[in-house]
Formats: sequence, C-alpha cells, structure tokens
Amino acid sequence: MIIKGLIIGVVVSAPMGPVGILCVQRTLNKDRWCGFLTGMGAALSDIIYALLTGFGMSFIMDAITDNDVAFWIKAVGSILLFLFGLYTFRSNPVDRVKPVSHNKGTLFHNFISGFFVTLSNPLIIFLFIAMYGQLTFILPEDGSWILQVVGYIALVLGAVGWWFLLTWVVNKVRNKFNVRGIWLINRVIGTIVMMVSVIILIHTIKDYFNIM
Repeated sequence: MIIKGLIIGVVVSAPMGPVGILCVQRTLNKDRWCGFLTGMGAALSDIIYALLTGFGMSFIMDAITDNDVAFWIKAVGSILLFLFGLYTFRSNPVDRVKPVSHNKGTLFHNFISGFFVTLSNPLIIFLFIAMYGQLTFILPEDGSWILQVVGYIALVLGAVGWWFLLTWVVNKVRNKFNVRGIWLINRVIGTIVMMVSVIILIHTIKDYFNIM
C-alpha cells in the first residue's frame, strides 16, 4: 500500500498541467518556497479528490472480487492511463504559460491559489479511478482500514515529494530552465506513464488467462 500510494501521488502530480507550470513559474520568478507551497496546495486538493474517489469506489468493492469484473476494471484503467500519458506527451506547455507577478505575496496565498487551481479540475477523478483500478489501491485483502489510511498517507507523501524535488531542481538550474524544460518533463513523464500502462495491461491479460 505504501508503494502504491507513492506511485499514485507522483503520477497525479508530475504532469505539467496548469498548477505544475504555476509552481515552476513561481519558483523562477519568486523563490523556491513560493513554488513549493503552490504544489502543497495542489497536494491538498489531490487528497480530497483521492478520498472522494476512494469512498465512491468502495461501494463496488464486492463486485471486484469477481475475476471477470476485476479484469475489466484493470484493463479499462490501463487504457485510460495510457491515454493520459499520451495526452501528457503531446501537450504543449507554451500555450499555458502566463505572466506571473514578481510580487511574492504570502506563503498562504501561494498555497491557497495552488489548491484552488487544482480543485477547479474535477476531471482528475478519472485519473484516480484509472490508478485505483490498476493497482487495486483501496482493496487490501483483509479489509483493514489501517492499510487504507497508510496508503492515503503515502499518496500525500508521493505528491509532496514530487513538488519538493521539482522546486529543488528548478531552483538549482534556474538560469538554464525555460519552457523547453517543462516540455521535456511532459515528454518524459508521458512516455513513462504509457510504458507502465502497457506493461500492466499485458500482465493483467496474462494473469486473467492463467486463472481461466
């Protein structure tokens, strides 16, 4: 559950969407901690959507014990994740870059703006559904709520770890970092997500027919 949570936290946070670009811009134009607090706000929004998705999917947990249903959930999750990776790979961050004020503002302002930018995109729920379906994230075999709590804590740590790493790297190479750097991050992340989704889909199909 810890590994699954960390993976989901990183995958959800890493693509350079609006909040990722905002985080990078604030790190470059203000300072690292303004960028990091922007990411922390996004992480808080992510955990809210993660919990909503988890509680919603908990109502169909009994059905997933059936091998056929579990297979289709994982297969569809793999396809959705592949499409997400493809979208990330092909997205052009230049279109989303906007002027950012050099006025630092308060750390709370940076945090709350990152929170609302992410909260305004409820489509992230579909990404959580895809990840949960693939990794059976909310399905500990013994049904222990403690394992679920540990998983969600790991998810938050994965997201926070990503924002910490991103702002650290951008701050270190601030004189060389530009829009092409954001584009390259999206290309790398999109490629990794697509490769992982294909690998998981192959294993899902293989395991299903072995059981059959």
